[in-house]
Amino acid sequence: MKVILLRDVPNVGKAGTIAVVSDGFARNYLIPQRLAEPATPDRVAIAEARLAAQRRKIERAEQAMRELAERLEGLRLIIPARVGESGRLYGSITAREIAERLSQTVGQEIDRRAIELDEPIRSLGEHRVAVHLVGRLRPTIVVEVVPEESAASNA
Repeated sequence: MKVILLRDVPNVGKAGTIAVVSDGFARNYLIPQRLAEPATPDRVAIAEARLAAQRRKIERAEQAMRELAERLEGLRLIIPARVGESGRLYGSITAREIAERLSQTVGQEIDRRAIELDEPIRSLGEHRVAVHLVGRLRPTIVVEVVPEESAASNA
């Protein structure tokens, strides 16, 4: 059965997309939970128009952010951090810290949720980090974590 998803459904699809699911799954779960509606021709036309409008909006946003993406691509951020004897950090470098440093460097606000970091950085060295600006724009920056001078002189 074809349905139009009203919300994101794991392993099925994102909101607004048309998905083909089993009849029982649609009738017994998706439709009663208001996660989807049957894909009638009228509703399909509305959903396709909404998707097209959303694509155009994302394309306009991509064009606006393209210059920022070019400035960010390959950018090197140096972040000093306190380091222990074994070279591990006291604490970690989080997406929030990277976003703040990046915003200061570039002069434009970067949201911490745009920083694609699987887990906080807990070691010295270079780390490649993707920044999801909008749509397909995902420039990669290099975050170099170096020991703080005060930590190095005290050790």
